[in-house]
Amino acid sequence: MLDGLDVGDALPSERRLAAELGVSRPTLRQAIDGLVAEGLLDRRHGSGTYVAEPRIAVSLTMTSFTEDMIRRGMKPGGRVLSFRTEAAGARIGRRLALSPIEEVFTIRRLRLADGTTMAIETLYLPRSLMPGLRRQDLEGQSFYDLLRSGGIMIASGTETIEPTVTTAEEAADLGVPVHMPAFLFERISRDQDGRPLEYVRSVYRGDRYRLELDLRPPNH
Repeated sequence: MLDGLDVGDALPSERRLAAELGVSRPTLRQAIDGLVAEGLLDRRHGSGTYVAEPRIAVSLTMTSFTEDMIRRGMKPGGRVLSFRTEAAGARIGRRLALSPIEEVFTIRRLRLADGTTMAIETLYLPRSLMPGLRRQDLEGQSFYDLLRSGGIMIASGTETIEPTVTTAEEAADLGVPVHMPAFLFERISRDQDGRPLEYVRSVYRGDRYRLELDLRPPNH
C-alpha cells in the first residue's frame, strides 16, 4: 500500500486504493486503521491520510539525547531557548536536595534529530556544580560531555515516564498541534555518593517516539 510513497505523501482516495489492491473498502479501512495505530500513517481530520515520519525506538538506558541519536545514525542538534539563574524553590529543591534559596541554572532546550524537532527539555542544575556555565556552552554540545570534561561523573539515576499532551507553549516550540499526545520523561541523575546532579523534565513528541524495553525472565 505504501510502495512508492515518501514521508509526507498523501494516500490516494479510498475508492482508488480499494480498486488498485482488489479489496473491499471495509477491509481497506481496517488495514489503514492498523497502519495508523502502528505510527506508519498519520490521519489528519479534514485533510486526509499521510505517510508518517518513522518513530524512533527509545531504549530506557542512561544515555544522553546526543548519544542516543548518534547511535541511531542521526544528526543530533538543539537550540537553547532560555538560560537563567534563580532560586531553586521548594519543588526543585526537593529533587536536587537543595534548600529553596540555593541557586540553580534553569535551562530550556529544543532537541532536534536530522533537523526535525523531537523534544523540549528543561534542565535544572545546581549552580554550585558548574558555577562558570554559560549559555553558549550548551549550544550544539551534550550536557553529559560537559560534565565529564569537568570531572563530574554520573553514577546512577531515576527516571519516570508517563503519557501527556503538549501545552500551547510546547506545541509552538515543537511545531505541532496543541494537546498532541506526547511522552513526559523526568530524570534525576546522581554521582557515586548519591548527590543529585541534575533534574531534567523532557516532553517528547508522541508521533516520533516509541518506548523499547529489553525484558528478561527472572532467575530461579
